[in-house]
Amino acid sequence: MTKSILLVEDNPDDEALTLRALRKNNIINDIVVARDGAEALDYIFCTGKYASRDANELPILILLDLKLPKVDGLEVLYRLRENGKTKVLPVVVLTSSSEEQDIMKSYLFGANSYVRKPVEFEQFIKAVGMLGIYWLLLNESPTH
Repeated sequence: MTKSILLVEDNPDDEALTLRALRKNNIINDIVVARDGAEALDYIFCTGKYASRDANELPILILLDLKLPKVDGLEVLYRLRENGKTKVLPVVVLTSSSEEQDIMKSYLFGANSYVRKPVEFEQFIKAVGMLGIYWLLLNESPTH
């Protein structure tokens, strides 16, 4: 069984683009999509509609947008880092924001990486491919 990737993205176009980029880069992991911060937290902590999900099956990687409805990405990141079980889960902020305060807060709240979404599709494909190679093949994560 392959470990899943949690994509937290509220924009349907960016979601489709990211899923396409992952497939185009031969990333075979299951992709779970949460369309707002509250759904992401429910998925990770097995609450709400995910209450019956196996709490021991954490995603191998979280791709997190910042500008989300209900609970924003920084709050999601903060809650992940304050919980012992999810404290070291790899989180890549994947966002269109290039605001310095977003970058700084993301790292202060424990992001492992901050990647600005390229506007051009081919650049986006390459960026997602590099993320996949690094986080899924090269990076060594501690066991949860």
